[in-house]
Amino acid sequence: MKICIFGAGAIGGLIGGQLARAGVDVSFVARGPHLQAMQAHGLRLRIDGAEHVVRVPCTSNPAELGPQDYVFITLKAHSVPGAVESMRPLLHADTAVITGVNGLPYWYFHHHGADYAGTILNSVDPGGLQWRVLGPERGIGCVLYPAADLVAPGVVEHAYGKKFPLGEPSGQPTTRIQRLHEAMTAAGFEAPIRADIRDEIWLKLWGNLCLNPISALTHATLDVIVADPAVRSLARGMMQEAQIIAERLGVRFRVGIERRLDGAGAIVGHKTSMLQDLEQRRPMEIDPLLGVIQELGQLTGQPTPLVDAVLALIRLREKTALQA
Repeated sequence: MKICIFGAGAIGGLIGGQLARAGVDVSFVARGPHLQAMQAHGLRLRIDGAEHVVRVPCTSNPAELGPQDYVFITLKAHSVPGAVESMRPLLHADTAVITGVNGLPYWYFHHHGADYAGTILNSVDPGGLQWRVLGPERGIGCVLYPAADLVAPGVVEHAYGKKFPLGEPSGQPTTRIQRLHEAMTAAGFEAPIRADIRDEIWLKLWGNLCLNPISALTHATLDVIVADPAVRSLARGMMQEAQIIAERLGVRFRVGIERRLDGAGAIVGHKTSMLQDLEQRRPMEIDPLLGVIQELGQLTGQPTPLVDAVLALIRLREKTALQA
C-alpha cells in the first residue's frame, strides 16, 4: 500500500508519520523550510509524550513519487485548487483520494442530492477543476477531529484527539475503505467507517462555519465565544440557517446546536485555524467554510442573512490584514 500525504504540515505530518511508523509506504509532499528540515533530518513527531523521528521520501514535486494507492489531501481547503494539476502524476486507475480538508469536499454531489446531483460547488471547487482532474469516483471522505501543531520546521506536535471518521460517498463498505481503516487503526488512530459520512462532515462544518469567522473577527478563543450570550446567539443563528439547508439535502444531525457549541467551548484556550491564519497574515479558509453555506442557500432558495453578514465582515477582515 502506497500512501502520499499531499500537504504534510501539522495534521498531514501526524497522519503520515503514524502510518509510516506502522509500516505503511508513505511519502510527503510539502514545501519551504518544513520540507527542507524533513529532507535533512526526518520528521520529528511528538505524540503521547515521546518524540519519534520518521524518515520517508519528501518532495515538493509529486512527479518524483509516481502513482499511489491513496492520496491524502491535507492542505488548507482554499489551497487545493491551485495544487490539483500537480497531483496528476500520483494517480493511477484505482487511486483513491482522501479529502482530509475542512468544509464540504469537491465530490459532495456525486450521485447524491436528488435534483442537485452532479452540482459543482464553486466555493469549494472553482470551475470544477477537482471534479475533472481528480474525479468524484476517487473520493473518500475523512473528517479531521484531532489537532496538531507545526511547532518548528520539521517538528509536528500532537495536541489532542485521534479520531478520523472515514466514509465512501456511496456509503458502501468497499475493499479500499476497509484497507484504509485497517491501516489507520494500525497507526493508532480511531477510524470508524461511516455509512453516512456527509452527516459527519456537516457536523464538523456546523461549528466551523460560525466559530472560525467569529474567532477571527474577535480574536477570542472557543471557550470565550461560547460563554458570551450575545455572541453565542449569533453562532446559534448561523447554525440554524445552515441546518435548514443541510436537512433539505438529506443530512441528519445526531446532536443539537447547544451540545455542539458546548463541545467546542470545552476546548479551553484553543485558537481556531482561521484566527491562527489571520495572526500569521495568511489567507483564510473563508469560502470553503462560510461561502459554501451562502452558495448552498442560493442553490436551495434558502435565505442566509446572518451567514451573509459575517461572510462580508470576514472577507473584509482578510483583505485589510493581507494589505497591512
